[in-house]
Amino acid sequence: MSGFADAARATTAALRALFPETPLQRNDFLSDRYGAEIWLKREDLSPVRSYKLRGAFNAMRKVRAQQPDQRRFVCASAGNHAQGMAYACRHFDVSGTVFMPVTTPQQKIDKTRVFGGANIEIVLTGDYFDQTLAAAQAFCAEARAHFLSPFDDPDVIEGQASVGVELLDQLGRAPDLVVLPVGGGGLASGVTSYLREVAPDTDFRFVEPLGGASLTAALMDGAPVKLQQVNSFVDGAAVARVGDHTFRRLDWVDREDVLLAPEDRICVTMLEMLNHEGIVLEPAGALSLDVLPELAEEIRGKTVVCVTSGGNFDFERLPEVKERAQRFAGLKKYFILRMPQRPGALREFLNLLGPDDDITRFEYLKKSARNFGSVLIGIETRSAGGFAGFTARMDDAGLAFRDITNDEALSEFLI
Repeated sequence: MSGFADAARATTAALRALFPETPLQRNDFLSDRYGAEIWLKREDLSPVRSYKLRGAFNAMRKVRAQQPDQRRFVCASAGNHAQGMAYACRHFDVSGTVFMPVTTPQQKIDKTRVFGGANIEIVLTGDYFDQTLAAAQAFCAEARAHFLSPFDDPDVIEGQASVGVELLDQLGRAPDLVVLPVGGGGLASGVTSYLREVAPDTDFRFVEPLGGASLTAALMDGAPVKLQQVNSFVDGAAVARVGDHTFRRLDWVDREDVLLAPEDRICVTMLEMLNHEGIVLEPAGALSLDVLPELAEEIRGKTVVCVTSGGNFDFERLPEVKERAQRFAGLKKYFILRMPQRPGALREFLNLLGPDDDITRFEYLKKSARNFGSVLIGIETRSAGGFAGFTARMDDAGLAFRDITNDEALSEFLI
């Protein structure tokens, strides 16, 4: 083995003082669907419900070994990295200061505080993450603390490589394919660096959220670049710029092997895993499963490991996830239509609905000086094909309408 592979195995052994290996589970539901051996590496079942604890632990362990007097650590995070660092701080009995945006949900703040206990302090500052990061780094310099990067650190990468060490030992053989989510690249760079050396015949596919494809941008440019805009829905992988250290370990990747997952489609996958398997995944945790339909032909008869990277899902988001999933599947649509302002017009419109159509939202603004009023209407149906008949009936009735389901600006404002 190389120095990296040996270090990854040593890190994995050291992690056993913190928590047992996460399960590698054959998933019968997915295996039967795709005619393959589909195994899930359940990082959503770690003590902090994500793999981030691995990198935080290893980086802290290395710093403590090299600088025994260093007892103060700082990070900027609104999620899994904060919880991983908090857990590691309590394990090593050191002080940690976690900077979080003011907009961080209370649930994430509370969980971070539980994991760190008296060893951590939480500082809420900045409306946006860039402001939070700047405050954390300024504080770090003043306090002479060690800044713990969420992904762009060789020791963090080495820690995340322990996922690859475990899955190979648990499977007992090299898988044909490993599917990895990508945000900043720490998990992907660590796992591939290990497996490319000890299991060179294993192939890889990488999955990024469509609204945060930082690895794709870096591969196109030949170096990390900052995305101008990032969709924050897949918060565990919505990273504007892949790391420098991580990209140096991923620059060999073929762009065709990086798949992009639409945010709304990820919601379909999350609900399916929840309803069929009882597995709770956060959006980033569902990335590796979301692309299986695209890989269906090439994985038939093969052994595939999908890393489910996290399960820190706030169930207050469930209505949004269901809404997004229905819209992606074509089971829910929103329209703005012009309705005549006369008695009986609403009754006539209701007669246009099919037997499986259900009105979920209706807002009507009557303006007495006009002959027509504007209506915002949301309709849910059992079959996506039913909307074709509904819109045809509206056309035949002479109603002017506009489908705004996929109009991002209007949907965000009105829905």
